[in-house]
Amino acid sequence: MSKDILFEIGLEEIPARFIRAAMEQLQDKTAKWLEASRIEHSGVTAYATPRRLAVLVKDAAEKQADISEEVKGPSRKIALDASGEWSKAALGFARSQGVSPDQFTFKELAGVEYIYATKNSDGVETSSLLAEGLTGIVSSMSFPKNMRWGAYDFKFVRPIRWLVALFGQDIINLEITGVQAGNVSRGHRFLGAETVITEPAAYVETMRAQHVLVDVKERETLILDQINKLAAEKEWTIGIKEDLLEEVLFLVETPTVLFGTFDPSFLNIPQEVLITSMREHQRYFPVFDAAGKLLPFFVTVRNGNAESLDVIAKGNEKVLRARLSDAKFFYEEDQKLQISDALAKLETIVYQVELGSVGDKVRRIRAIADKLAAKLELSQSAAAEVSRTADICKFDLVTQMVGEFPELQGTMGEDYARKAGEAENVAKGIFEHYQPRFAGDSVPSTEAGMVVSLADKIDTIVGSFSLGIIPTGSQDPYALRRQAAGIVQIVLEHKLPVSLQEIFAAAVEVHENLRTEKHFAPELRINLYEFFGLRVKRLLSDDNIRYDVVEAVTAAGFDDIVDVVNRSRALTEAVNTQADFKITVDSLTRVSNLAAKAAEGSVIQPSLLKEAAEVKLYETWQGIHAPYQEALAARNAAEALSILSGLKDAVTGFFDSVMVMAEDEQIRTNRLALLAAVDADSRVFADFGKLVW
Repeated sequence: MSKDILFEIGLEEIPARFIRAAMEQLQDKTAKWLEASRIEHSGVTAYATPRRLAVLVKDAAEKQADISEEVKGPSRKIALDASGEWSKAALGFARSQGVSPDQFTFKELAGVEYIYATKNSDGVETSSLLAEGLTGIVSSMSFPKNMRWGAYDFKFVRPIRWLVALFGQDIINLEITGVQAGNVSRGHRFLGAETVITEPAAYVETMRAQHVLVDVKERETLILDQINKLAAEKEWTIGIKEDLLEEVLFLVETPTVLFGTFDPSFLNIPQEVLITSMREHQRYFPVFDAAGKLLPFFVTVRNGNAESLDVIAKGNEKVLRARLSDAKFFYEEDQKLQISDALAKLETIVYQVELGSVGDKVRRIRAIADKLAAKLELSQSAAAEVSRTADICKFDLVTQMVGEFPELQGTMGEDYARKAGEAENVAKGIFEHYQPRFAGDSVPSTEAGMVVSLADKIDTIVGSFSLGIIPTGSQDPYALRRQAAGIVQIVLEHKLPVSLQEIFAAAVEVHENLRTEKHFAPELRINLYEFFGLRVKRLLSDDNIRYDVVEAVTAAGFDDIVDVVNRSRALTEAVNTQADFKITVDSLTRVSNLAAKAAEGSVIQPSLLKEAAEVKLYETWQGIHAPYQEALAARNAAEALSILSGLKDAVTGFFDSVMVMAEDEQIRTNRLALLAAVDADSRVFADFGKLVW
């Protein structure tokens, strides 16, 4: 026999950005509690609106499953004393399992007899567990921010105002913060009313009758269908940004799409400004023509029905007019600000107490960028653009527009710099130096943007690491992981001839020169290298490289990001397509194992090579060494691996006919030196011993 379970937590309006995670958390905790409580069911479904979190459990068993399990105890030798009586160890095991020693049985495992205790437990009624279980689930939930209310010590995302808890048609007797669970829920705040949930299976339809769509996916589909219908009717392209759609989805219980207009004169402002103002302040979707040009319309979603939409639209238009007027004022005032005056203001803004002002950071960015430009051997004109971009890359931080909309940093800098007569690449570089801003974002296209982006990001990372601010676990308040991933992405996509160590060196040297009060610990570069190693491994994993291949190639080094990606792809191709590649790997692994016994600095003496097989290996290695190194230097990993694989037959023949650990010490030392030379070459490509077959 089974019944459905419904548990709804009614709340004051929850911040939209918290709701999905809270819904998923409630679903996950409920499923885990049911499993731990041995309550069989056919699925847990979660629902959420701005005013409620709910779960529906289908076909929950009315009684826990009975259990009968065998628990292994001590071996017979330990369980029985010399006289054949139960030992203290056996008696202690019996007490811990709640059984009598008379219930022990003996069973053999891997040739050894052990005592086993059989524990039987009859399941209890599910109804007797639900109140405590559901209360525990609620109290264990966590949120980015919590509230306390009344005289209660209990914390939750928002105050609880009602509870619905049903097992079949029966109300579950539970109470949280003075709110007693029942079968009465609340409909839409203005369109609905209190309503009785007769049984869990009726929940969705009962709430629909009260103008509440509790199914998140249903609400999202309805919003998108209405937007797409409107776009088709008007021949518009409506910009649907995923994070905005997600927020709107959790601001409404009954969604109705409508549109409004704004004065076309506002289109003289850059469309990024208008779009940001509409999205961030009003949660509006922008409207574009077929060419991607912004039109003087907006689309929004009402939390209600389709009545009086014209009145609602006019109200939204009035509010938007004020917002856009503010944006226009900020934009016009900002253009009166000279770039030089803006740069002076950066000296008064603290970047980080121990790292100085934003002006100090800009000077470090300029110095690092100049070093990187020299390393990359940029042309004189390109290097000059890098320097100018670095000098003014942060000037827009003091503008009124960026003060109002921080997400427009770089965007406004590009626009204002272009209007101030700066070179096009410099203006674009100001925007691009923030790229990539998130996973999947584009990398800078200009040399100025690319180099200044590297300089800005590595300055942030080195500065933080020098102060002991290193990400641990999920804590990364300065987004250092994202900054490091951005550096890796830029180097890889532009195939830059610069290593991580060279990037570190440029930044560390600048910090040492400009921050004379700071003593840099010797392990700083080690910590940086290890930190970037994790980013490189993540990059390779995202490239669908097997975990063992990732470990193998990074063990050989990842200082050259382009090279390590090429090596991982070449090795993956060989593992997946070459039938006899395992023989190559096994031979190189065997070489590596024996090479570990070679004396450090040992040198091959050709005159001591007596056996034909060892001469063959030596000559083969000499023949491939130079072209192998050249292929690696050219970042042609596939060719390098092919050349290295040419050692296979010579290595196999060597091990088939040569005794490496010969009694003659000179011979033994020479053979180990030969293997060490071969191993040194193979380890530049990968630690082949880490591959798993």
